[in-house]
Amino acid sequence: MSVIISLITALVAFTIALQSSNVVGERHQEKVKNLALLAGILASIATVYNTLFRFLVILPAGEVGVIETLGKVEENPLNPGIHWITPLAKVVKFSTRLEDIKETIDATSKEGLNLTLDVSLQYKVNPQKAATIYQTIGTDEEEIVVSRFRAILRQITASYEAKDIYGEKRQIVAQRLRQELQNSLSPLGFIVEEALLRKVILPQEIQAAIQKKLEAEQESEKQQFINDKERQSIEFGLEKAKKEAERQKIEAQGIANSQALLSKGLTDQLIKLKAIEATQKLAESQNSKIIIIGGGEDKLPLILQGQ
Repeated sequence: MSVIISLITALVAFTIALQSSNVVGERHQEKVKNLALLAGILASIATVYNTLFRFLVILPAGEVGVIETLGKVEENPLNPGIHWITPLAKVVKFSTRLEDIKETIDATSKEGLNLTLDVSLQYKVNPQKAATIYQTIGTDEEEIVVSRFRAILRQITASYEAKDIYGEKRQIVAQRLRQELQNSLSPLGFIVEEALLRKVILPQEIQAAIQKKLEAEQESEKQQFINDKERQSIEFGLEKAKKEAERQKIEAQGIANSQALLSKGLTDQLIKLKAIEATQKLAESQNSKIIIIGGGEDKLPLILQGQ
């Protein structure tokens, strides 16, 4: 269309120049011809420029182009860079950069409580599926993405209690939201990077009740932990006492067995023999004098060591 407009502009400029040459005087003819010639040159330059850029497409980083020629869409998109196309082709550009959608959504919990959720969805166009997006959705994909985002979030929150969404299972809800969004949007040509559950807003009285319940559960778990530790300590003490009693029993039995063996082995003859051996050793010492007092058949001698 721009080429046709430029040609019409050039034609009008030359027509004006020819008519003006018949109307104005000779002294203005040269001036009018020069102006007409200038207009024609500018129109020709514009025509060449528009024609050139009808064949040339430049895609910056972070964009891909979908080619449509007379209603037919090519499956392979144009990547960032310079591309030559036919004049009958149209290039539709799509951004492949990460998009961040922030929403405040009203939802309902499993028990029917109203929730207000501040959430974020970070997604981007899959470059290889840009043609699919153009054919099935068009160029305004955000409306479709947001609609599915809201519907899936409400569906998920309806399967959890308010205290879980507000408390310990909040991260689980966010992970499930991301996974289900990925399953829903991936066939359409989108990549879900992250789904963030930024804030959960409950009615004030419900929030206070849930907070008290959570505190009571934490206190109960704390007390249970203390009781378990005390029980383990008692069981450990009993086990230790039991082992100590067994050890003492084994030790006493060993002592008794030793004494029994010793008493059986100490005969009168053995005692006399040991006494004689000791007396002999003392007698053989060079720096000792041995005095033996007493003694008899049934008594051991008294041995004294002197100077």
